[in-house]
Amino acid sequence: MLLEPLAISWGWGNFPPYRTGSAFLEQFEWRGTRDPAAYLSVPAAIRFQAEHDWPRVRAECHELLREARRRIEELVAGATHHKAICPDSAEWVAQMAAFPLPPCDAMAPQRRLYNEHRVEVPVVEWNGRQPVRVSVQGYNTRADVEALWHALAALRGPARS
Repeated sequence: MLLEPLAISWGWGNFPPYRTGSAFLEQFEWRGTRDPAAYLSVPAAIRFQAEHDWPRVRAECHELLREARRRIEELVAGATHHKAICPDSAEWVAQMAAFPLPPCDAMAPQRRLYNEHRVEVPVVEWNGRQPVRVSVQGYNTRADVEALWHALAALRGPARS
């Protein structure tokens, strides 16, 4: 076959779940993105959230994100001329938000955050701004916010090669 899929969920090998008579269809029809396993896992995910009081987890994540916002905004105060992208309100922000950084090449701080501090957050170019996008999930801790803040503070110092 001249064309081969990069990822195969079903239809690969000698025992595909069904036969179409076409190797192309058997390898391409059920890509991983169309695999029904994600849909079938929804009941277990709902049970997991019920067992772990997910409204409380979401509220704790939201408060941790608000703390990250406050600390990042204090850190870059005066270094950026951009105001916050949205109000500090649960109507606008839940567990993920973007915060403006001082003008920069967006890839440079993102690379340094990871290479020097093993902190992985996206920094992007958007409307002439370079926001850092912070996402707080149930597995994140206050120590993660501290690590991000310390890493961003270190970036304000002299650049290391």
